[in-house]
Amino acid sequence: LAGLWTVFTLGGVGSKPTTQLEQCSPLANQSLLLLLIVFFYFFISDSTAFSSSNPHAFQINFNSLYTALCEQQKSDQATLLLYMLLHQNGNVRTYVLARTDIENLV
Repeated sequence: LAGLWTVFTLGGVGSKPTTQLEQCSPLANQSLLLLLIVFFYFFISDSTAFSSSNPHAFQINFNSLYTALCEQQKSDQATLLLYMLLHQNGNVRTYVLARTDIENLV
């Protein structure tokens, strides 16, 4: 719990100006940060959590994720999430490479 609190308070409150994403959609920004925290938690912990036999696995709509990442290209958090997904998840990588409008992401 202490590590999670450190992630939320890193840099202190008000130490840098808020970005456009944080101003127009604070819920989306917080959701993105939560996804990054969860991703890094499972990435650092036991990798068996991602096995296909895991009964608590969930599905993500790649089309919605791709669209959201294209819309938030200027966000450092979105870029980091995209980078981690492309490097750690073969399904996401295959989906993105199969898209005909990849220039929207680049």
